[in-house]
Amino acid sequence: MQKYLQSLGALALAGVLFASAVPAQAAVYVRVAPPAPQAEVVGPPPAPGHVWTNGYYHWNSRAYVWQPGQWVRPPRPYAHWVAGHWRQTPRGWLWVLGHWRG
Repeated sequence: MQKYLQSLGALALAGVLFASAVPAQAAVYVRVAPPAPQAEVVGPPPAPGHVWTNGYYHWNSRAYVWQPGQWVRPPRPYAHWVAGHWRQTPRGWLWVLGHWRG
């Protein structure tokens, strides 16, 4: 039993180390400024508790491609969506991922 628990502990530690070594997002810098966001018609939510996440332009290595907004359920009560956005830096335009806060 003790060997089993030691093996389980080693496996858990390896998983934590692997997860911390994998980057959440590789930084991609784009030299061309993104277009202005498209106007979206936002209909009613499909059910109570849904939150609208705005559309955005995604860089596909050659051009900006519009990703439409959508209704989603927050991962936990009282969480609110912080929209992703393009930030101009000395290296070019950097996409900052949207995320849940709260």
